[in-house]
Amino acid sequence: MPRIATHSRRVTSQRAGRLDQLSGETAPLFVYGSLRFPEVLHTLLDRVPPSTVASAEGWRVAALRDHVYPVLVPAAGHADGLLLTGLTSTEWATLDAFENDLYHLHRLPLDNERTGWAYVCHDEADALPHDWDVAKFADRELALYVERCREWRRWYESQTSSP
Repeated sequence: MPRIATHSRRVTSQRAGRLDQLSGETAPLFVYGSLRFPEVLHTLLDRVPPSTVASAEGWRVAALRDHVYPVLVPAAGHADGLLLTGLTSTEWATLDAFENDLYHLHRLPLDNERTGWAYVCHDEADALPHDWDVAKFADRELALYVERCREWRRWYESQTSSP
């Protein structure tokens, strides 16, 4: 079985400043890759936040070399995903630490006159020319990915817990 690359093991939220852009705890998050899966969200957050189907015009969900998760890059067409609502500041911090340095937070216009924050790729050169295959991920990678997320969460909590 091939090695499953996971997100960053480094806690990025304190240094990256990505969350400084958000205005309060109620900012919705557009998710298009591994965070679309309830199993992943529950592993990272201990719950699955409320969500609705959403789409971002002018973006695509691109495969990434050597990783099972995708990146969001500008492109013709649209990217499908979910809009997560009701995230707490603690949940935002956890998700921000989980996302690696390939990403930055960007506010996107979405369908039905909605907007949401999304983790988009810093450098489009990191994206492969083909789209990420969500069905292939679900069938071949999800179970092991959830286990890796569980390991990351234990590590993260050990880094952020008070002495």
